[in-house]
Amino acid sequence: MKTEKQVLAALLLAAACGAPVLHAADAAKDYPARPIRLIVPNAPGSSGDTLTRIVAAKLGEALGQQIVADNRAGAGGAVGLEIAKSAAPDGYTLITSGSALTIGPNIRKNLPFDPMKDFEYVAMYARTPTVLVVNPGLPVKTVRDLIDYAKSRDGKINMASAGVGSQSHLNGTTLTIAAGFNSLHVPYKGGGPAAAAVAAGESHWIIPPAAAVMSLVKSGRMRALGHGLPQRSPLFGDMPAIAETLPGFKSVVVSGFLAPKGTPRPVIEKIRVGVVKVLNTQEVREQLAFQGAEVAAGTSEEFRKAIQQEISEIGRAVKVIGLKAE
Repeated sequence: MKTEKQVLAALLLAAACGAPVLHAADAAKDYPARPIRLIVPNAPGSSGDTLTRIVAAKLGEALGQQIVADNRAGAGGAVGLEIAKSAAPDGYTLITSGSALTIGPNIRKNLPFDPMKDFEYVAMYARTPTVLVVNPGLPVKTVRDLIDYAKSRDGKINMASAGVGSQSHLNGTTLTIAAGFNSLHVPYKGGGPAAAAVAAGESHWIIPPAAAVMSLVKSGRMRALGHGLPQRSPLFGDMPAIAETLPGFKSVVVSGFLAPKGTPRPVIEKIRVGVVKVLNTQEVREQLAFQGAEVAAGTSEEFRKAIQQEISEIGRAVKVIGLKAE
């Protein structure tokens, strides 16, 4: 029979073992008790920034606290992700996924973070196909027209991008290789300036994430020729898939929220449930669709796997175009 001291020791040991669980549960119960910082590793007005703000505004309402966007562009988004990696893992810092997470590992040798090891995957919220757009003054209306036009001008047309190694650079160069034509690459400092250059006629074409250009397409300042989904989608009406002209062409960007490594799982799950709730509202669905993005909900693990797949697909594109890691 156990002595009183043995019973007391057993109770103390049980309490000690249960303390972390109780602490995590308490953290989720009271969370969030203050505003949440959302690091956006993109410039204001970029496609990633636009989509993030649509979801974050409603997510803040669902959680009962304001979510404050903190744009930290630089080094292709690596600056923002490095800051996020070092933040306290308490649920009060979130990060939106960006090109640095998927492109960075394929073009930079010494990234200051590991996309698979340094973050908790919380929830994805959108898949955004890329869209091939041209200045409306260009005498082309289809993907085939652009290819033929470029070939007839011996490649003397300009392809804009958000910078060397950006999504639009990789997409555009992959397209020129697949179609067999040349185009002068003109890198700009971000997706906003690149899209503006095409709308103004300074450059001729670009293939960025849809959210960067759909408002310009709908206002008539750009003409869309095709999108990067594998087949036609109600999201784009009668717009054809680029794959109809170049079989196998696909380019879709996954967007979601991350948290610093070690953020309590109950807190992560509470945020994820909030994201799902927001994505089920007609208002958010319509706003994302207006930007050319598909709603994409799922588990944290499904989000992680989607990013892993995107890293692999971009890796293949980098090899095809011969871009060297720096």
